Amino acid sequence: MDATASGAPSVHYHNIVDPPVAALVVPPLPTFQRQQRHCFGESTPGEFPLAANPSIVLHVLTDCNLDPQDLAKLEATCFFFRQPANFAPDYELSISELAALDMCQKRAIFKPMTVEEREVLKQRCGGSWKLVLRFLQAGEACCRREKSQAIAGPGHSIAVTSKGVVYSFGSNSSGQLGHGTMEEEWRPRQIRSLQGIRIIQAAAGAGRTMLISDVGRVYAFGKDSFGEAEYGVQGTKFVTTPQPVESLKNIFAVQAAIGNFFTAVLSREGRVYTFSWGSDAKLGHQTDPNDLEPHPLLGPLENIPVVQIAAGYCYLLALACQPGGMSVYSVGCGLGGKLGHGSRTDERYPRLIEQFRALNLQPIEVAAGAWHAAVVGRDGRVCTWGWGRYGCLGHGNEECESVPKVVEALSKVKAVHVATGDYTTFVVSEDGDVYSFGCGESSSLGHNTGAADGQGRHTNVLSPELVTSLKQVNERVVQISLTNSIYWNAHTFALTESGKLYAFGAGDKGQLGIELVADQNERGNPERVDIDLS
Repeated sequence: MDATASGAPSVHYHNIVDPPVAALVVPPLPTFQRQQRHCFGESTPGEFPLAANPSIVLHVLTDCNLDPQDLAKLEATCFFFRQPANFAPDYELSISELAALDMCQKRAIFKPMTVEEREVLKQRCGGSWKLVLRFLQAGEACCRREKSQAIAGPGHSIAVTSKGVVYSFGSNSSGQLGHGTMEEEWRPRQIRSLQGIRIIQAAAGAGRTMLISDVGRVYAFGKDSFGEAEYGVQGTKFVTTPQPVESLKNIFAVQAAIGNFFTAVLSREGRVYTFSWGSDAKLGHQTDPNDLEPHPLLGPLENIPVVQIAAGYCYLLALACQPGGMSVYSVGCGLGGKLGHGSRTDERYPRLIEQFRALNLQPIEVAAGAWHAAVVGRDGRVCTWGWGRYGCLGHGNEECESVPKVVEALSKVKAVHVATGDYTTFVVSEDGDVYSFGCGESSSLGHNTGAADGQGRHTNVLSPELVTSLKQVNERVVQISLTNSIYWNAHTFALTESGKLYAFGAGDKGQLGIELVADQNERGNPERVDIDLS
């Protein structure tokens, strides 16, 4: 049983003395006399009453890592699991609630919380430790928190191992690789100044990188602005090594998302903060474009915990976790219908995307491309919406969709992960297969269609196609990351279950982590990057 950093007492299994094993060993009854088992026994020979061994039951529930839904079902079907268990730290909690609390205490972002902070989170999630556990598990699932990950940024790349070690490579014109220089690197190179700091999340924008440690500290390097404006006045000063963001020192961050002209940060309590791009009361607050202070995102999400954020071109998506289920909110620029509300109008405050309720779809992950967005549902369905140029929505055409629409071509595929870029989309299935569609430029879709159309652009794909080149790696793909910037040629990473990283697409700045020869500037087929992320 893990002890918390705050000193809060953990669940003890030895509070109730269990009867000796010998007392339970009796001759079995004949089969025809066998009676129905009860949680409390009723003194029937041969029974193993749960009430006499609650510490063992609690231990089993915790070690089996049951989901919150399973714990809730136990409470609904048996009085034993919903009555007060008389265990520390809260004698009024049921065994199911205690098991949920114990599983929460194993999470890195939960351990350092004080008793008061935990109680605030509990109330924010709906007043139950089972709901807190669901909130934490949802964030881990869609953000790969505390797991290996690779980020295909605009011209540069970041790779994080499962132990929190960070490698970077590619363009370094602003110091965004964090090595103390401004020289390009085609070979993955460890950021040495981060030794002793465990990184759990990374975000890459044009000329800028942000990293988040396991204690919630945010480090930034590259351009000194929080926005992504590649061609503009933002970012006149360059930082070449990771520096803690002082304005975030009082916020325990778990995720960052860099969009065009703004950046968003998610706290462990599920609150969203944004920087810059706030003039004219955009994003729910009024600030100067160069404002480096974090401002809470006002509106409906102030009291609703968010588990994931995704930033596109001047808009933000937020996956929210409520007692009734998961939902998606959007805010910002509505051009192309990318906010999902059936119109192209801007939204000053986060607004619930109603269409998922009509589709009876529970979102589990969101992805924000430059001009389009996508969601994966718990049942494996994929929805896309926004600007459909080059077929990036996967509906077989290039038309816009102003509300989420199910990708019917994937009806026989159970999706678990989706990634979006600048007019490109990738979907990963439950068995590790990868499908892609959209703009074929720079060979970033992985289909290696060969000849270009004479204008330096490869064939576009209007409907999802299996990326057969990734089938040849003979391993489940667990994460896809692709460039999400309108200013850079795209490249793509595919991360496998064992921590192997494969790259394809544009590599003119070394962002693939693979040395290109002669006049090559892209790689059509996935190639293994010489780095182990396990």
